[in-house]
Amino acid sequence: MKIQVKNGTKVIKGVMILENVELELESGKVYGLRGPNGGGKTMLMRLISGLIRATEGEVYIDGNKLGKDIDFPDSVGLMLENPAFLPGYTGLQNLRMLARLRERIDEAQIRQTITDVGLDPDDKRKYRKYSLGMKQRLGIASAIMEKPELILLDEPTNALDEKGVEQICKLIARERDRGALVIVACHDAAVLEALSDEIFTVAEGKVERKAVP
Repeated sequence: MKIQVKNGTKVIKGVMILENVELELESGKVYGLRGPNGGGKTMLMRLISGLIRATEGEVYIDGNKLGKDIDFPDSVGLMLENPAFLPGYTGLQNLRMLARLRERIDEAQIRQTITDVGLDPDDKRKYRKYSLGMKQRLGIASAIMEKPELILLDEPTNALDEKGVEQICKLIARERDRGALVIVACHDAAVLEALSDEIFTVAEGKVERKAVP
């Protein structure tokens, strides 16, 4: 997969959220986004995923223009801001319902993904009883379970302990190694530098490449 953002600009109610963004991203890499809250990281991921349209400029997925040739990337998994699931269902039940939308994976794959993120697929607790860390893990599971070509994760290590952060970092590296294009926004500089092949600073709507140590 190849993603190109050309002169990507987003204005909302007269406020410049993203300004003249130029990016080229490719499969098999993890791209890190760092910067202050409100700097434009989440908006950039929304733009790339097709959830919003640029006010000016274009986004291309493998040469196809979002909003014209295609509405969304064909193969994308995302966890943006706070993951939301049906509170009266278990984690497994929630992911089963999501998987039925496209019918790309079977029960065994769903259960394996839940295990991979550190949860028990046979846990009978409803989502409303989950801790913040458990909710975060389930959100990550929903993003990666179909093995999408494009994965976008907004603060995936929030609410996780040290062991959980290490586990999720290994999962992200695994997704990159199988050929996915992964974009991660994270405030933890050490985690981002350990994960990323390239890092971009997003501040005041502008995107600049940062060297990875």
